[in-house]
Amino acid sequence: MKKFKIITDSCCDLPTAYIKELNIPFVSLTYHYNNIERLDDFGTSYSLENFYGDIRNGEMPKTSQPSTQSFYDQFKKVLDEGNDILYIGASSGLSGTVNSANIAKNMLQEEYPNLKICIIDILTASLGQGLMVLKSLEMQKQGASIDDIMNYLEGIRQNLNTFMIVNDINYLRKGGRISATAAFAGMLLNIKPFLTISNIGKVLPLNKLRGRKKALNALFEKVLEKIENPEEQTIGISHGDCIEDALTLKNLISSKIKVKDIIMSYVGPVVGAYGGPGSLAVFFLGKEREIHIEA
Repeated sequence: MKKFKIITDSCCDLPTAYIKELNIPFVSLTYHYNNIERLDDFGTSYSLENFYGDIRNGEMPKTSQPSTQSFYDQFKKVLDEGNDILYIGASSGLSGTVNSANIAKNMLQEEYPNLKICIIDILTASLGQGLMVLKSLEMQKQGASIDDIMNYLEGIRQNLNTFMIVNDINYLRKGGRISATAAFAGMLLNIKPFLTISNIGKVLPLNKLRGRKKALNALFEKVLEKIENPEEQTIGISHGDCIEDALTLKNLISSKIKVKDIIMSYVGPVVGAYGGPGSLAVFFLGKEREIHIEA
C-alpha cells in the first residue's frame, strides 16, 4: 500500500502528548497581542495558562491563518519523503486555512505528479477536528488507504457534532460575533450563549441561557439527545482554562452513558481568542448537525 502522512493544523487542539507521541505533522496558525506574535503550537512555547491569564488581564488577541508558504513547506517536506498527504483542516466557515492549503496543493501537484494531496474541510475545529485526526490515524494503523479514510471523513462530517458555551459574552463582541448592544444586555442578564457549528461549518446560536449551571446542563443534555453508538465513541471536551467545569461535564456524561473514552484539552489560542476564558465545548458523532439558516 502506498505510504501517506496525515497532517493537520493547530486548530485541532489535541493535547501535546498526542501530538508528540503520534508524531503528527501540523501547520501553525498565529496569534498576537501586545506587539508580540506567537505560533499556536499547543502551548509549547507559551503556556495556555499564561495565554488565558493575559486575556483575563485585558489583552485581546488577533489571529492569523497560516500562509500558503507554510503549507507549501510542510507539504513539500512530506512529498520529498515519497509520501502522499491527507490534510484534515479546520472549518472553512471559521478560518481560511483550507483555502491556503488548496493553493499550496495546486502549486505542488505539477512538481509531484505521481503523488497525491487530499484535503478535507472537516467543518469544525478544536477537539472535534482533533478527534477526526486520531480516528484517521487509527484507521491508517489498521490498514486503511488514504482513499478509505477520505471517504469515511466525507461520509461522517455532518454527524460530527459540536456544542459550546461561552462564559463571557463580551469576547464574542470583541471578536465581531455579536453587537455591542447585545453583549451589554447579555452581561446584565448573566446570559451564557449556547452555540453549535452548523452543517456549513459556521457558528450558529441555539439558545441564551441564564447562569453557568444551566449552560453546563445544556451541553450534557445535547450529548444525551444527539449521540449515537456511544460505546464505540471517543468524546472530546475542550475548555478555556476551566478544568473544573470540564471535569463536571465529563462526570455527568460518564454517569449516564458508557463511552469508549473521553479526551479533554485546552481550547487553543486561536479558537480561544473568540471564546475567551470559561468557554467549554463538547464533540462527538451522532445525529446530523443543525441546518444553518441565515437571518
